Amino acid sequence: MGLFGMGKSKAKLTGPVGTVTLSDGASYEITNSVDCIGDSCPRPQLMTKKALGAAAAGEVVEVMVDNPSSMEAIPPMMDELDASHLETVKEARCWKIYLRKD
Repeated sequence: MGLFGMGKSKAKLTGPVGTVTLSDGASYEITNSVDCIGDSCPRPQLMTKKALGAAAAGEVVEVMVDNPSSMEAIPPMMDELDASHLETVKEARCWKIYLRKD
């Protein structure tokens, strides 16, 4: 049973999920995806840190969140995680945050 009896499944990391083309026209291979939909702070930040810690230089990680505070909190973390925020894209049910390990 999850926090407050909601039974929420845990955020999960998945392997390669394909490519993404961002608004500047650049395409990237997504090497890892972090599904944090339904999670609140600090879990999305912790899962992002874990995914970037496991990433090699140049790899792109996609983080999916539906919590506005997480969407705002993740990009400023990039300096301390030796990574770059490429773009945040608003989807119908979530934000997708694209990050590249430096």
